[in-house]
Amino acid sequence: MGAAGAPLRRTEDSVTSGTGGRPAVVDMATWEAARAELLVREKAHTREGDALAAARRGLPMVEVDGAAEVVGAGGAVAFRELFEGRDELVVYQHMWWDGAPFQGQCEGCTMVAWHLRDAAYLNARGVSFAMLTSGPWAEVAPYVEFMGYTQPWFSVRDAPAPIGGDMGRLLSFLRDGERVFLTYGTTGRGTERINSSLALLDQTPYGRRERWETVPDGRPEAPDGGAPGWFWRTDVDGVATWGPTGRPVPQWTRPGVSPAETLGRGGHCH
Repeated sequence: MGAAGAPLRRTEDSVTSGTGGRPAVVDMATWEAARAELLVREKAHTREGDALAAARRGLPMVEVDGAAEVVGAGGAVAFRELFEGRDELVVYQHMWWDGAPFQGQCEGCTMVAWHLRDAAYLNARGVSFAMLTSGPWAEVAPYVEFMGYTQPWFSVRDAPAPIGGDMGRLLSFLRDGERVFLTYGTTGRGTERINSSLALLDQTPYGRRERWETVPDGRPEAPDGGAPGWFWRTDVDGVATWGPTGRPVPQWTRPGVSPAETLGRGGHCH
């Protein structure tokens, strides 16, 4: 799309030269040479990632309150019950905006939740997974039902940090009998490891269409508000207003649901 949202015109000259927002067209040998040069950097990145993972496994741990009360579909339970008898637990802490409609919940957190709806592979490796949120269970329960999420969800509104407290994080825990220990935690873009869609977008020529990205000369940049049609925050005089990140909110990720018909208008995500 052009700067004004118009489709980019495809001409033979622009395709060959790489103008018009597309990569230059070259012969296979030239492409393979460029790809091989980039592969050296990619392999170094992979090896450094392996080294970081090893260092992550070597971190010390800190004991937390395994008896802290969390609330889920079955009522209040001790946090240690989320291990479901396994030794390890990974949780995502989903942000929550009290009183906001479904479309008003955090665009980043809803994207994370959609990408890990089945933890069968983790379970096979002895790791349980759960979604935690600071929202009151009375609000969270209908949201989870509407979205069709299958992960275990729990409100940690009254739980002490790090089980409660700040949200928007991935945390890892280890259990030793009745004792529970925090072993690792990440913030910000560290949570992207769940979002496989972002990794796939990163290998496309147009990328994520998010405003912070480095864009090659001539490539289409994200318009104001990020990727078109992906993010809806609120209404101004009945007209949809787009937010700054280009991340999808719930109505775009739940198949078959029309936001206008199902959710109404007027949500806010701060």
